[in-house]
Amino acid sequence: MRLYYPATVRNREPILEVLRPRLPASGLVLEVASGSGEHAAWLGAALPHLRWQPSDPEPQHRASIAAWVAHEGLRNVAEPLELDACTWPWPIDRADAMFCANMIHIAPWESAQGLVAGAGRVLPPGGALFLYGPFLVDGHTAPSNRTFDRSLRDRDPRFGVRELREVEREALQHGLVLEEQVEMPANNLTVVLRRRS
Repeated sequence: MRLYYPATVRNREPILEVLRPRLPASGLVLEVASGSGEHAAWLGAALPHLRWQPSDPEPQHRASIAAWVAHEGLRNVAEPLELDACTWPWPIDRADAMFCANMIHIAPWESAQGLVAGAGRVLPPGGALFLYGPFLVDGHTAPSNRTFDRSLRDRDPRFGVRELREVEREALQHGLVLEEQVEMPANNLTVVLRRRS
């Protein structure tokens, strides 16, 4: 059964605009925490020169991803992998780029740590991890993100909008440097972390 998340429809065009010129000309893109699979289907269809590997730890999400891929008839999008960012080894050992949208704020900090550690292992030198979502930047963010942060922490104290500098420091420990942060609609960012050559 295909799941629908309204936010995905709203943000998919801006995400594509940022990713298209920054992704490699060919190769495999690993998407971590693919959720409903709507991004995988949309981006896979828009970027047919790339192979897209969705993944998610939740069975119902993997079923939705597979349903979206089948519905769109996409040959360049693989069957979803069961992948928990916190658990190593991952079921994939190499990708040319990685993409993760709206995960690290609705998961324990260990998930963000696992994500950048995994990126440091599977990306080649020069490969990039693209993170999309809300962030604090040097303690600053939009009022709507502060309200969102409080609601997340009320739901689970391990959740919350992450400070970009903390993500950057964690990434550096695994050979990834903050290359770019792109302002996105609805007070979000796309953050580009690139593995050192």
